[in-house]
Amino acid sequence: MLSRSSFTSLVVGVFAVYVAHTCWVMYGIVYTRPCPAAADGAAGGCVWPYLARRPKLQLSVYTTTRSSIGAESNIDLVLNVEDFDIESKFERTVNVSVPKKTRNNGTLYAFVFLHHAGILPWHDGKQVHVVSPLTTYMVPKPEEINLLTGESATQQIEAEKQTNALDEPVSHWRSRLTLNVMVEDFVFDGSSLPADVHRYMKMVQLGKTVHYLPILFIDQLSNRVKDLMVINRSTTELPLTVSYDKISLGKLRFWIHMQDAVYSLQQFGFSEKDADEVKGIFVDTNLYFLALTFFVAAFHLLFDFLAFKNDISFWKKKRSMIGMSTKAVLWRCFSTVVIFLFLLDEQTSLLVLIPAGIGAVIELWKVKKALKMTIRWQGLRPKFQFGAYNDSEKKTEEYDAQAMKYLSYLLYPLCIGGAAYSLLNVKYKSWYSWLINSFVNGVYAFGFLFMLPQLFVNYKMKSVAHLPWKAFTYKAFNTFIDDIFAFIITMPTSHRLACFRDDVVFLVYLYQRWLYPVDKSRVNEYGESYEEKSKKKAHKE
Repeated sequence: MLSRSSFTSLVVGVFAVYVAHTCWVMYGIVYTRPCPAAADGAAGGCVWPYLARRPKLQLSVYTTTRSSIGAESNIDLVLNVEDFDIESKFERTVNVSVPKKTRNNGTLYAFVFLHHAGILPWHDGKQVHVVSPLTTYMVPKPEEINLLTGESATQQIEAEKQTNALDEPVSHWRSRLTLNVMVEDFVFDGSSLPADVHRYMKMVQLGKTVHYLPILFIDQLSNRVKDLMVINRSTTELPLTVSYDKISLGKLRFWIHMQDAVYSLQQFGFSEKDADEVKGIFVDTNLYFLALTFFVAAFHLLFDFLAFKNDISFWKKKRSMIGMSTKAVLWRCFSTVVIFLFLLDEQTSLLVLIPAGIGAVIELWKVKKALKMTIRWQGLRPKFQFGAYNDSEKKTEEYDAQAMKYLSYLLYPLCIGGAAYSLLNVKYKSWYSWLINSFVNGVYAFGFLFMLPQLFVNYKMKSVAHLPWKAFTYKAFNTFIDDIFAFIITMPTSHRLACFRDDVVFLVYLYQRWLYPVDKSRVNEYGESYEEKSKKKAHKE
């Protein structure tokens, strides 16, 4: 069996190899080796850019209900850009006619053609085109109402019918279409074409040389959930914003890989909203900040694992609750479960929801350890038994109860007042939603007060030796990392503010660790002291 230090070293080593491998892969994506023969002017084995001939091009965008077209029947021209300049950025908004089939929960496709000016796309042998759906299927978000004054009994019945109907996915309109053309005059090596770009390339033979036609690309990452609109049956026209910008080869390859990654997430069961959170990380940040985000996320994953590992190890070996606030453990469990239910009700990204769920399970297990609870089954009925506390643990409980008594005078009126205010002034989807929001607002706004009993116990005992400092350290690193992620990943505002609240509490813990020096006669987090361990060791010798 590996020791704890060896296992931690192994995990850190695997993490370092993973980061190094990812950096190498990213370098391979951004940098593409050009054709060696191109430097000597030779054509053998090289694939040359057709854009180097500077052809006169035209951009045309058509819509149709079919996923493939072979002629100009049943298609509508929505945008035509003559004398298209691949170097010039533009954005135009057009009105698109919505066919009856699309209004009846159908699909509409956009066909984007880049072809020679003055020639219809289907008559141009050197045209390139891409297809993108302008619609997607999603379950509409339930309408929020005032729970006290918003509706009568009849309206409630109608709302319930509407809610049942809204459980079905309906067609939504994608209001943005983002186009890119790779403008670099890059000469590819025909024997080692990058697989990611190859599927977007169309080759033509011109004399003795092989050329690739302009690489036209639709940026699917720019299609965000916030831009979607529900298509009603009465809607005959909808706006579509078509934007264009040039793109380099390195960024094009990177963007292709990111789109493939998002598509893979959806294949593994991630919803459109979960995939949208990942899109936001890529679209709303520049590449340098994105690289920083990757390294921050990697370290966050490492510290999360080490914090969970040390926290579980601490509580698994713990035999005494001396110096530990049981009320703080109970509150931490309650708040973690409430936050998880709140994030679940808000349909938050799985990037936030999964770690919150794992944390809730661990906190429930810690409550079982703190209360010295054992569960015995009598048939199908569980029977709970609680262990007894010794005198030192009872003294800790007295300090704990004293701290909670003072806190209750402030905390309960604030939570009840906040819940009543939100009931009168804020709209919710249901009474359950209001209850969960009231609990979680109390947790976020005043939850840090429940961390104070542990600080009070530390103050009374003049010791912090009983705390799990290894797990605290890793959690502290993650707290500061969460401060960065609070501005990157979409999450409720109250959850974002709670990230900064934890910083203050940890700084107070650090101050207490400095204030109360180590006393080797005091018990540590496992209920034993340094002197006791020395005596045991001498006895064995």
